[in-house]
Amino acid sequence: MDRSVLEIRESASRVLERVEAAAQRAGHPVTLVAASKMNGTDHVRAAFEAGVRVFGENRVQELESKLREDAYRGASVHFIGHLQRNKVKNVTGRVDLIHSADSPELLRLIGKRASELGIRQDVLLEVNIGGEPSKSGAAPEAVEELAARCAGIPGVFVRGLMAIPPAGRGLEETRRYFEQMRNLFIDIGGKKYDNVSMDILSMGMSADFELAIACGANTVRVGSAIFGERHY
Repeated sequence: MDRSVLEIRESASRVLERVEAAAQRAGHPVTLVAASKMNGTDHVRAAFEAGVRVFGENRVQELESKLREDAYRGASVHFIGHLQRNKVKNVTGRVDLIHSADSPELLRLIGKRASELGIRQDVLLEVNIGGEPSKSGAAPEAVEELAARCAGIPGVFVRGLMAIPPAGRGLEETRRYFEQMRNLFIDIGGKKYDNVSMDILSMGMSADFELAIACGANTVRVGSAIFGERHY
């Protein structure tokens, strides 16, 4: 059953409290991105009223619809889904952060569109940390080279890394993936590449965001814990 506006306000408040508690335990601030896929403007506004200030969209069509409806008024919006090359123009310059840049070709297209708009688009490099064939993202061993190549791509600025570990592997294995991501994040940050500033590590979702924070995440993407299970 879909959650009511009141239920979403209450669940968003609880998630914000959990994020803040986990952030205090870890000793660093954490940004909550409410993943609002398949939720309309009224649900976005309910989460905003509870204190959520960043929303993430997976689908370009939903992003455009909610932008037209001014759903994100007063908040920041990120694109957190797989970005197809033919949709770059629909997203670049319309969101504050793209979480899913995973190839030189995609980065060049984002940079080209950003340059046309006279802006710099902030992005994260997506890492396929579990090496899953069904998932997008650069291989862990290729991410450093990808970051280095961003020095020659005008119009984009890499703010950090994003990953989704394989599902259903248990907390200890998930912890290992998170720790591997933290190590990549630290290693690449230490290289001081041009157009790269490793200050955002985006990992952790509804089932594991507190563990992700403990392992170094400073941005978490939470959907079902706020909005309820999605009905496809």
